[in-house]
Amino acid sequence: MIRFILRRTGYSVLILIGVLLLTFLLFDVASGDPAAAVLGKNPRPEEIESMRRELGADLPLLWGTLCRTEVYSPLQFPEGKTGKWLLHPHFKADTAVKAKLHGENLQTINLAPDGTVKDPDQPVQISGKLYSAEFYRAQENPWNSRFLRALKEAATLDFGRTLMTGEPIHVILRRGVGPSLALMLPVFLGEILFGVALALIAAAFKDRLLDRLLVLFSVAGMSVSYLVLILFGQWFFGYYCNWFPVWGWGSPAYLCLPVMIGILSGLGGGVRFYRTVFADELKKEYLRTAAAKGVPVWKIYSVHLLRNAAVPILTRASAVLPFLFTGSLLLETFFGIPGLGFTGIEALNNADLQLLKALVFVSALLFVVINLLTDLLYAVFDPRIRLA
Repeated sequence: MIRFILRRTGYSVLILIGVLLLTFLLFDVASGDPAAAVLGKNPRPEEIESMRRELGADLPLLWGTLCRTEVYSPLQFPEGKTGKWLLHPHFKADTAVKAKLHGENLQTINLAPDGTVKDPDQPVQISGKLYSAEFYRAQENPWNSRFLRALKEAATLDFGRTLMTGEPIHVILRRGVGPSLALMLPVFLGEILFGVALALIAAAFKDRLLDRLLVLFSVAGMSVSYLVLILFGQWFFGYYCNWFPVWGWGSPAYLCLPVMIGILSGLGGGVRFYRTVFADELKKEYLRTAAAKGVPVWKIYSVHLLRNAAVPILTRASAVLPFLFTGSLLLETFFGIPGLGFTGIEALNNADLQLLKALVFVSALLFVVINLLTDLLYAVFDPRIRLA
C-alpha cells in the first residue's frame, strides 16, 4: 500500500509539472505582455514598469542576465529626426542598461557599441530612422526567471494579486469556494442518488416498457443542451411561474432552481451509464446464486449489485468531484452565484491572467488528488483489488 501511494504520488507530481509547463506556455509565453493587455492604449512607462515587475513579466523566460525595462519618452520620434529617451528614475547611476535599436542609419550619442548606455543620468539622443527600441537592465542572479517564478507560485499556491483589483488571489479563491460548494454539492449528490435509483429501476425492468421509457428519457436528456435547460428554467420557473429567483446570492431560495437544472442536466448521462453497469452485473452468476438461495430481491439489488458496481460508480463520481470546488461556469454565470466558476468568467472577460492561471492550476491539482484518493478507495469497495 505504501509503495503504491508513493508511486502514484510520484506520477501525480509529474502530471502537475506537465500542467505547470502548459499553463506557463499559455499564460506567460503565448499571452504576450500582460501590461499591454491590462493597461490599454498609451500607458505611462512607469505604469508598465511597475506592473511588469510585480508580475515578473520583465524577467528572462528561463535564464538570463537582462530584464526588460522601460524608459521615459518625453519627445515624439518623427522619422529622420532626433528623439530623446530618459531612463527610468528607479535606476541608479551605476545600473547597467542595454538598448536594442532597430532602424536605418542610426546614430546614437551616449550609447556604447555593444548597446550599453554609458551614462544613465544623461538623455540618449538618437538620429536616423528608428523602427523600434527595447531597453534591458542587468540582474545579478541569472536564475531569476519567469519559469522559476511560476514554479514557486505553484509550489506555494501563492499566485500573487489580481491584475484588475490588486486583491490577493488566495482570498478570492477562499471566498468563492463556499458558494461553489453550496451549489455543486447538492447537484453532485442528486445526480448520483437519482441516477442510481432510476438505473436500478431500469435494470430491474430490463427490456420492458418502463426500461424503454427511462432509456428514452436518458437519451433525450443527453441531447438537450445545458444552456437550453438554463434559459428555459429561468423563463418558465422564474419569470412565467415566478416560483424561484433567477439572479443573486443570499438565501437557499437562490440555489433551488440552479440545483434542479444541474441535476437534470447530468441525470440523462448518469442513468444511461449506471443502467449499463447494472445490466452487465445482473448477468453474472453470483446474483443468480443469491436469488436461488432465496435472498430477497431488495437485498440482491441494494447489497450485492451495488457493492460490485461501486467501482465504475466511483470512477464516474471522481470525474465530477473537482467541479464541486471550481463550480459550474454556466450555472454560476447565468444565476449570478459568486463562486469560482463566476470568478473564472470575470477573469476571462477582464484578461486577468494571474487569476486564470491560479484557477487552472488549482483545478488540475484537485483532479490529481481526487484521482489518487479514488484509486485508494477502489480497494475498499472491491476486495479483489490489491494495491501493490
